[in-house]
Amino acid sequence: MSYPSVDQLQNTLGSTVFQHTKDAKKAAGRALGTIVEIISYYMIRQWGMANDVLIERSLQEYGNKDIAHNVEFSFHPSSLQSRQRFYTFPITSTALRKQSQMNDLECMPKKNNLIERDGLLRNACILAETNSEIYMANVADYVKKEVDIVRLLPKPYAMVECKRVGVEEGCKKGPQTIEKAKQGAYVARMTSSLQKIRNNQGEMQGIIYDKSGPIIKSYHELLDDIISKRDDLLKDFILSIGVVSNHGNWFTSNSLNKELRVLAQSYDWLLFLSDEGLAQFITDLLLSPSRKYMAVKEAFINSYKEGKKQNRFTKTKIDINAHVALADFFKDNIAEIESWFNIVTPEKAELSSLKRQLLTLKQKNWEVLA
Repeated sequence: MSYPSVDQLQNTLGSTVFQHTKDAKKAAGRALGTIVEIISYYMIRQWGMANDVLIERSLQEYGNKDIAHNVEFSFHPSSLQSRQRFYTFPITSTALRKQSQMNDLECMPKKNNLIERDGLLRNACILAETNSEIYMANVADYVKKEVDIVRLLPKPYAMVECKRVGVEEGCKKGPQTIEKAKQGAYVARMTSSLQKIRNNQGEMQGIIYDKSGPIIKSYHELLDDIISKRDDLLKDFILSIGVVSNHGNWFTSNSLNKELRVLAQSYDWLLFLSDEGLAQFITDLLLSPSRKYMAVKEAFINSYKEGKKQNRFTKTKIDINAHVALADFFKDNIAEIESWFNIVTPEKAELSSLKRQLLTLKQKNWEVLA
C-alpha cells in the first residue's frame, strides 16, 4: 500500500481510525506526531542506548539556570546498578527500590510503576532522584523477565527534539511550521556550552570557553574537537539532534524551506524522517501488520477508539506487548529503518557518524568531567 503524500496518509488514518472524532484529520495529525517520537525512541533503543535516555526532561539554558526547556529525549551518563527478575504485575518503583537496596538513599522517591497491573509499561521509569543522581528502570528482556536498574547523572550529554506539523485543508504547509521551527532552534542553541555565531563572511563558527577564555573556530571542526579530543570542554556541552517529518512543511521540490533552514543552522544534527519511511511504519505496523506485530496495531487502535480510557501508545507509556513487538520490529529491520532518515545537517554526513559520536560521548568519564 503506497500513498502520494503524508497528507493523504493522514486522511486515510482519519477515515479509518479517527472517524468518530470532531476533526478526524487533526486527530490523525496528533497521532502522527506521536508515531515520529516512537520511531525515534525505538531506534535509539536498538542502538543500545535505552539506559542512557530519559523522556520529557527539563534542560536548563547554558549560563542561565532560571530558564529551562522540556525535550523529548535527553542522553545522560549512566552506570548499570543491577539486573532484577520480575514474575508478576504490577512492578512498582517501591518494590524495585527495595530489591535494589536503595531505601537507604537520601532521595526523592517516585511513585511510578514500571509495568501496571494491566500491562501498561512506562519507558525510562524514574525510581528516585537526588541532587546528584537519578535512578531509573527499564525492561531489559521481557522474555527472560529482566529489569535493568540504572544510575544516571542529571546533566545530559545529548538531546533529541521531534518536530512535526500537520497541513490543514486548503494550505500548502502547516501554518505553525515556522513557529515550531523557531521554538526548536531556540532550545537547540541555548542549552549547550558550544554556541553558534557567524563571522563577517557569513560562515558558521563555534565559540566555547575554556579556562583561558573563548575558543572560536569553524563550528563542525570545533564540535569534532570537543567530542574526540578536548574532554576539558565537555562539562556543559550537549549534542543537539532534531528530527522532523512531513515533506510538505519543510521542502519545496528539492530545496529547503525557510523553516528547515532555521532548524538546520541551529541543531548539530538534523534528521528528516522521509514520507516513505513514515508510511511504511504505519502500513507495516498499524494498518496491515503481520501476526508478529499485531500487538502494535491493537495498542494503537485501543488508544484512539471511541470511549477509550487511556492512551497505550506513546513514547512514555505503551502496552507491554506492543513494546515487545516494536523492539522486535526495530531489531529485525534496523538497517532499513535507518534508511528512512535523510541527514539535513551536517552536509554529506551519515547516520553511522551520529551513532559513533553518541557512543564516544557515552564512554567518557563523566564522573570526573561533570
